[in-house]
Amino acid sequence: MTKAVVFDSGVGGLSVVAHIRALLPDLHLDYVADDAFRPYGEKSAQALKGRLPGLLRTLELMLSPDMIVLACNTASTTALEEIRAEVRCPVIGVVPAIKPAARSSRSQTIAVLGTPGTVRRKYVQGLIDEFAPDCQIILHGSTALVALAEQKLSGQRIDKREIAAELAPLLAQDTHNRLDTIVLACTHFPLLMDELQAGVNKKVNWIESGPAIARRVQDIQKTITPSPDREGADKHRPQTAFCIGGHPDAGRKHMFARYGFEKMVCL
Repeated sequence: MTKAVVFDSGVGGLSVVAHIRALLPDLHLDYVADDAFRPYGEKSAQALKGRLPGLLRTLELMLSPDMIVLACNTASTTALEEIRAEVRCPVIGVVPAIKPAARSSRSQTIAVLGTPGTVRRKYVQGLIDEFAPDCQIILHGSTALVALAEQKLSGQRIDKREIAAELAPLLAQDTHNRLDTIVLACTHFPLLMDELQAGVNKKVNWIESGPAIARRVQDIQKTITPSPDREGADKHRPQTAFCIGGHPDAGRKHMFARYGFEKMVCL
């Protein structure tokens, strides 16, 4: 049995979990939400690099995964190299899908919707320079959308006017009404797809990274030979969601269960 850990600052990585489970239903998954340090989009690069490599190494020692999915654009564009240097198993990062967006956009006008910590990174500008040099790129960062996604998955009602208010600065930059593609550069945002579509109120192509990440997990799984020594111990262990600094919450426990996590543990 192959094991993977999906890691994010909160519940956004569940959008990636959905694609992984659809493609690899027999993969054993654990989930880790770093509630204590959320939102990552407001943290400095120095703070993230100081926290994440050691934390991911600790989680690797605790859970013994065959791979780790870093299901957070901000963490991946900031500290992926440092994390890979610290842990021993393969680490799959998630970065804004600018390359496929540039290929699919007819108008060559693309928005990248992420957290402030993602859209201002040099890494993202490098992706734009390499894959979309001839495109008009609209960058917009929002931490409020992260909070709204967390609220939605906890069972709280979302005010669509708040979504529209967060999108208004992005749409205001589309002065020639040519925007046809929006890259969801935060794994929280696909969880708000219905609300985002209503907030844009025009037909656009929404691009997320979840399907590509699931395919990458599948590729790595093919190269792994699980240890027979741990097969028996892992076989009956429940797939678990660990919340660092989180608090027991029935709504959140039910949410994790919907994504296949039988148990929630607050650390």
